[in-house]
Amino acid sequence: MQHPTRLFDFAYYQKEHYNLSHAFVDKVDGQWKATSITEFIEKGNAISRALLRLDIAINDKIGLISMTNRSEWNICDLGILQVGAQDIPIYPTSTKEDYQYILNHSESVICFVSCREVYDKISAIRDQVPTLKYIYSFDVLDDCPHWSELLTLGDDQSNQDQVDQIMARVGQDDLATIIYTSGTTGKPKGVMLSHQNISANIVRSADRLPLDLGHSKALSFLPVCHIYERMLSYMYQYCGIEIYFAESLETISANLQEIHPDVMTAVPRLLEKVYDKIYAKGAALTGVKRRLFFWAVDLGLVYEPYGQNGWWYEFQLKIARVLIFKKWQEALGGNLRVVASGSAALQPRLARVFNAAGIPIMEGYGLTETSPVVTVNDFRNYNFRIGTVGKAIADTEIKFAPDGEILVKGPQIMMGYYKDPELTAEVIKDGYFHTGDIGEMDADGFLKITDRKKEMFKTSGGKYIAPQVLENALKQSRFIDQVMVIGENQKMPAALIQPNYEFIQAWGENKKYNLPTDKHALSQNPKVIARIQEEIDTFNERFGKWEQIKRFELTPEVWSIEQGHLTPTMKMKRKVIYQQYKALVDRIYADSII
Repeated sequence: MQHPTRLFDFAYYQKEHYNLSHAFVDKVDGQWKATSITEFIEKGNAISRALLRLDIAINDKIGLISMTNRSEWNICDLGILQVGAQDIPIYPTSTKEDYQYILNHSESVICFVSCREVYDKISAIRDQVPTLKYIYSFDVLDDCPHWSELLTLGDDQSNQDQVDQIMARVGQDDLATIIYTSGTTGKPKGVMLSHQNISANIVRSADRLPLDLGHSKALSFLPVCHIYERMLSYMYQYCGIEIYFAESLETISANLQEIHPDVMTAVPRLLEKVYDKIYAKGAALTGVKRRLFFWAVDLGLVYEPYGQNGWWYEFQLKIARVLIFKKWQEALGGNLRVVASGSAALQPRLARVFNAAGIPIMEGYGLTETSPVVTVNDFRNYNFRIGTVGKAIADTEIKFAPDGEILVKGPQIMMGYYKDPELTAEVIKDGYFHTGDIGEMDADGFLKITDRKKEMFKTSGGKYIAPQVLENALKQSRFIDQVMVIGENQKMPAALIQPNYEFIQAWGENKKYNLPTDKHALSQNPKVIARIQEEIDTFNERFGKWEQIKRFELTPEVWSIEQGHLTPTMKMKRKVIYQQYKALVDRIYADSII
């Protein structure tokens, strides 16, 4: 079989080349339950046959909403694509208003939901979605048809020939899926991706996966409704890698210990939390153990790959890995050979310390509109450079607009935005997708992202501010969890800061400050404010006077997806945060000091 060119081809490719008995593995009633690739294909075909019996036609749209990654999602995906329909993956954390908009905009006729929580949100808006005929649940619910009803409906194989005929007619350039980007402003945009967009990205990205094909395990927990994890799930099929689905975000630590994966994906936010927990445990040590821990961390923070720090550093690093970092590795399962980091900028200090610890974090770059991978680091062959997102994958061209915007051309560029040709024409010009990101490339071809074009602003003094540069620096402080730099048309930039409340409580106990437990009171505590001011003063030294943070306010709650501060991929919704804390912004700029 040649390289797969349609998304449903990847399952058949795996069956031919690897025939895994543990292709997909879920935790069911406390036990890991495997689905073989043969069973996976059989169930996918049953779903396809059932959909045809429900009169699902080519180009019909079917919603998929799941709180966790699970085999059922992937089986339904296979069944949908094989009959020439398109699936509409939706973030489970989206509001019911977003559900309503996406299902209506896509004109979805069926929606698969994972559980009671999602079903209740769908039920609340069902009568506002006239095209929606059927809802099926993966969990057993007393008031919703179970997805197994479709497996039963598809037991009769008499229409398999019809499925096969439709599969044969599906072309690589046909639409496969519409992924609605969460967006930091406005209504979600429907990104149309063809079979070829994603398939080409899979085949070209697989070269950067340093694993033993047919003999490795992956832990999957980032939302499969996002193109990042979804593309990787097909890549795992392509490379013969067993996929284990984490039970939830809360159980990742336990699941790592049970599975011992070779690969997993992560977003920087998760890696920050992992590091903070490790650091907190080290800080609680005493005596020699504590000194050894911080000696190893300090060593890790100046790490450079390929022995660039010299033989004495490498000798010390070997000792640190045996005494300290081996425990870090064991906490993440002990077998990790690569962690693919994407979705947002990774702080270089985290890349250094994790790689020093023998936990290879390889940062990449891409967007939903690029299916998603544009560039990615690879430790092999000197293709890894800290502070960059790596080199472009094969057949991908990168150039820069005069203002530094990154422009990308390649087979992974989307077909366009669904029902929005005007917006499509704005972002795809002469075959190049205009990413909206500002970046630069070094002489060796490593790409570095410096900011978002739309997020840069100018002060009243005419100076341009790149907020992400400041924010990424400030987030290195253990006292600061989230930060948003503001100051457009103001004299100087300022910041809204969500403190790291968990760490601050531990710090307060250590200092015997008797800090309040209430977050609102804590955000106004003079000792906390003064300590965070020290952090800001330290980081300000790295920047020019015009871009230093002159004032800040602490927000009295944790920024979250549920409260609307963050997108499902943990990006800040700047306008929402600005409006929600408008009173704090007004207080910052209430006088003429800045």
